[in-house]
Formats: sequence, structure tokens, C-alpha cells
Amino acid sequence: MKNYILTGEVKKNLPNATFLVFSKELNKKILCYISGKMRINYIRIMPGDVVKVEVNKISPNKGRIIYRLK
Repeated sequence: MKNYILTGEVKKNLPNATFLVFSKELNKKILCYISGKMRINYIRIMPGDVVKVEVNKISPNKGRIIYRLK
């Protein structure tokens, strides 16, 4: 099963390293968590950052942040 990779903007920080990301491509908010490599390397994500999000086809309202764009 293939996943979608979207870009979005972080709108809000939530507890337990979860974030609310708005995707213009889907035109909706996605609840995202940070991938393991980003946790290991202490990559900080703040509201307003543009990120790449991996979203499953079955549940497009949950995802995983895989990359922070500059």
C-alpha cells in the first residue's frame, strides 16, 4: 500500500510531540506525529514551519512528519 507525501504548515503544537498541520493540497487539518529519525536528531518544529507529511490512503486525517523544509 502506497502513502501520500504532502506539504503543509504547522498550525499548533500539541502534547506528546503531536502537531496540527494544515495541508493546502487536501484543504484540511491533519493530526501528525514526528518520525523516529527526527526525534533522535532533536529536530525542533515550531508553529509556522513548512513540513513534509506522510499520509495513509485509508485515514487521510492522521499522518507522520518526515521532513522540515527550510
